[in-house]
Amino acid sequence: MASSSIEGFYKKSLDERLGAIKEFAGLSSEEIALLKKCGALDFETANRMIENVYSTHALPLGVATNFKINGRDFLIPFAIEEPSVVAAASNAAKLCRDSGGFAADADKSIMFGQIQLVGITDFDSAAKKIGSAKKELIAFAKTKDSMLVKLGGGPVDLYAKAIETPRGKMLVVYLEVNVLDAMGANAVNTMCEALAPKLEELSGGKARLRIISNLATKRLARSKTVWTKKALEESTGGKIKGEEIVEGVLDAWAFACGDPYRGATHNKGIMNGIDAVAIACGQDWRALEAGAHAYASITGKYLPLTKYSKDKNGDLVGEIELPIAVGIVGGATKTHPLAQIALKTLGIKNAGELACVLASVGLAQNFAALRALSTEGIQRGHMTLHAKNVAVMAGAEGVLIDEVAAQMVSEKNVSTARAEELVKQSKR
Repeated sequence: MASSSIEGFYKKSLDERLGAIKEFAGLSSEEIALLKKCGALDFETANRMIENVYSTHALPLGVATNFKINGRDFLIPFAIEEPSVVAAASNAAKLCRDSGGFAADADKSIMFGQIQLVGITDFDSAAKKIGSAKKELIAFAKTKDSMLVKLGGGPVDLYAKAIETPRGKMLVVYLEVNVLDAMGANAVNTMCEALAPKLEELSGGKARLRIISNLATKRLARSKTVWTKKALEESTGGKIKGEEIVEGVLDAWAFACGDPYRGATHNKGIMNGIDAVAIACGQDWRALEAGAHAYASITGKYLPLTKYSKDKNGDLVGEIELPIAVGIVGGATKTHPLAQIALKTLGIKNAGELACVLASVGLAQNFAALRALSTEGIQRGHMTLHAKNVAVMAGAEGVLIDEVAAQMVSEKNVSTARAEELVKQSKR
């Protein structure tokens, strides 16, 4: 089995990095050449994906190393512009490799469709009629995606529920669909559209919205790992005790539990990793964001998506649970060439495996942020990388970029104004 523990990946040249990924994922020379061009999305392809295309917009594509998930090694593609995210995830994964890496699992790919019915006079009667016709309605919905049904998926349940709204009471019909390895929006929306006239007839109401929900509470993914006190202490060169790091992370997590202002940023850190992988793999990351934050507040209080505790040895146990609706068929996964290569690099076989990867990345990213925040502070690693961007914006070139960045970091003053001063001084 190939290992994702690649020492000093960040020190390697572009050719060396591509060579390592090629060997790990079995990529062809043509695929490597495509990656190296950094312009794989041609106009014709992009023009079929969205409207009014005039160019393409690239993001840095990095790879997170060291990940071991369910006993298997992964190199994980990240498409993101924010400094330190890839390095933080890689380091977090490295620190839990010796304790087994991440153990992850995902639910079946059940998505909800919703048909909104208004103008109903007798809600009990309408709900009863829809419930009595449930078998026929599901059978009809199945005819709208015979291929999905043939593969073992399709509608699995249907029920009606009355809700109170600012415009009065409404009836909502929920359609549950097993979308298998798809994200599911097209299949679910098509079924909802087809069912609407029949539901109008049964309820006596008028159908308004007929749409998928991104709060996929029956499509949850979970991941769990242990960061030992020993590994945490060694990661600081013995400068910070492992017990202190564990306590710091626990306090940081507790802060997020008690304060939604902190909780929002806590969960944003999780999505830093999840979104980056989702974008690289051609997923609907906006749907993932919506589902994650809705799930974080489903109890009526906004809460962190991760949980931390100590085991009997005093080591840190990290866990995550959130809805992850992803697909490996359809959409950008079949039209964007780099998304296809990213999925091949991951080597996943189904949507559930991809969900497990995303959940594990989210947990790793969150741990890395909490560890940094509760020890040396988030700015140390982040600003070291950010300082180089600031130096470039100030006009630094070549070796001066590193010199200006290093000076700003040492002064703890990373700003455009200071960078411009340093650049001017270098020219005197």
